[in-house]
Amino acid sequence: MERIEAYFAGHAYDPHRHDTYSLGYTLGGVQTFDYCGARVDSRAGNVIVLHPDEIHDGRAGAQGGFRYRMLYLEPRLVRDALGDGASALPFVRAALTTDERLRQVLRMALADLDRPLEPLETDQVVLGVSEALLALDPSARNRASSATCSFAIERARQFLEEHSCRVVASEELEGLTGLDRYALARHFRTRLGTSPYRYLTMRRLDHAKRLMRTDLSLAEAAVESGFADQSHMTRQFKRAYGLSPGRWRSLSYPAPSAA
Repeated sequence: MERIEAYFAGHAYDPHRHDTYSLGYTLGGVQTFDYCGARVDSRAGNVIVLHPDEIHDGRAGAQGGFRYRMLYLEPRLVRDALGDGASALPFVRAALTTDERLRQVLRMALADLDRPLEPLETDQVVLGVSEALLALDPSARNRASSATCSFAIERARQFLEEHSCRVVASEELEGLTGLDRYALARHFRTRLGTSPYRYLTMRRLDHAKRLMRTDLSLAEAAVESGFADQSHMTRQFKRAYGLSPGRWRSLSYPAPSAA
């Protein structure tokens, strides 16, 4: 679970997609983005809900730029928090909502970004967000689910996480789960909101970001994370975050100013 606050004037992000829920609110200005084929303009007080794997971009909708806070929540945490209450991930069709239940839990989660959340506090946030999402999409309650299938998808997810820095063959996941590759892909998306390969790629990017916080070059970070080369990583990075790896590193870890 990641938390950020950011300010942008003009262009912010190219079209990209996360494999997480992206939830937050605009603090000031007009936060404009394209989502599900429509332009969205978020102003102070609006709550934003972006579903995993949905393409979106970002830009200022008015002079003066915009400031916002965002929480990135892994679908598996939502799935675990809801348990038997839902077998499918909640999908909130409107990118903007004024739902007070969701607003309150997000304000608690994002109130103090300088302080790490305590473990029990994190559990409370995950459960609160998950229940608020399910309340906004009650249809997710009604889908039947197989406990055996759920176990198989969790085994596949853990395997992909453990082996993200190498090529994983479809036959490996079939042997591990007992599902053919197409059934696996369908059930994986239902429970985690993305495809197995997309999940694998995002774990590689997580690893690359950790390495980019060190003295490794971008090329070294790419190879160590399981990408074919730096160009391969750059393409996937921009698709996921709307920024190049170099730009991300400069924003996250700016060079110290000269004395």
